[in-house]
This record gives sequence, structure tokens and C-alpha cells, in this order.
Amino acid sequence: MALEIERKFRVTNSDWMPAVSRQRRIRQAYLTKNGHVSIRIRIDDANKAMLTIKTAAPGHIRHEYEYAIPVPDAEELLGLREGAVIEKTRHDVPIDGVVWEVDVFAGENSGLVVAEVELADGDQHFSRPAWLGDEITHDQRFYNAELAKHPFKSW
Repeated sequence: MALEIERKFRVTNSDWMPAVSRQRRIRQAYLTKNGHVSIRIRIDDANKAMLTIKTAAPGHIRHEYEYAIPVPDAEELLGLREGAVIEKTRHDVPIDGVVWEVDVFAGENSGLVVAEVELADGDQHFSRPAWLGDEITHDQRFYNAELAKHPFKSW
């Protein structure tokens, strides 16, 4: 089984920007979220698309399965979504052997900036950059599937 071990944090300032090694535009939407599993379509820079199935359990360890699909199929599937399309720019920020993904949201979620780090195991130590704010790993409001239904601007 594929596991995703991830921690999420709010971002408090823009001090991470000089360390960006790559950025890309992401559009994603959810075909379903039923309390047990979410099924997501993601288009990455309009040239790569993925179908992702994740368990819906809150926390930093979840099952995750990803499959590449043709971009035209992903575009078509976006029309079958539940909720809004999530739009964000993802910035890769390597620090001390791990790559932080800093997502700057657009549209109805603009103003929200979140940093995620994927870990090899749940006990892995990582440096906590000074620009990180509160940990939101266990706060479901910040899960993208929730943001599609309850955008940040409506809070």
C-alpha cells in the first residue's frame, strides 16, 4: 500500500521565496469525498495530469494512490467535480535535505499560503523554517477537498 506521510503548516511571511527551486501552476478538483476516500484530478502546468485516490482520515499518515492520465481526460473530468476548482502556484523550497512545497492559493482561496513537507516516516526529524506558522496537519478545513467546498475567503 502506498502511504503519504505529510505535515502541513500556515506560512507567516515571504522569507521562503529566495530559496524556491521550481514553481508550477496547479488546478485540481475532487470527483468525490465521502468521508472514507477522496478522488482528485490534478493538472500540473497544463502538461501533466494525475488521478489521485486518498484515504480521508485526518492526520499526517494516509493511504495515497496516484495514476497518470491524459490531460484532455483530466480537463473533461474537471467538469464532473464536486465543488470548485482549486487553483494554486506550488513552489518547491529545498531546506536541509527535504523539499517544502509552498502553495500560494488563488481565486476563492487567495490569501491562503500553506507549506507541506512529505516525510519518509512519521518520526522523521525535519528543520522547521522560521517562516512556518501554526501546524494545520490535523485541521481538515485546510485540506484541499474542504477548500473546494468551503473556500478560505468565506471563513
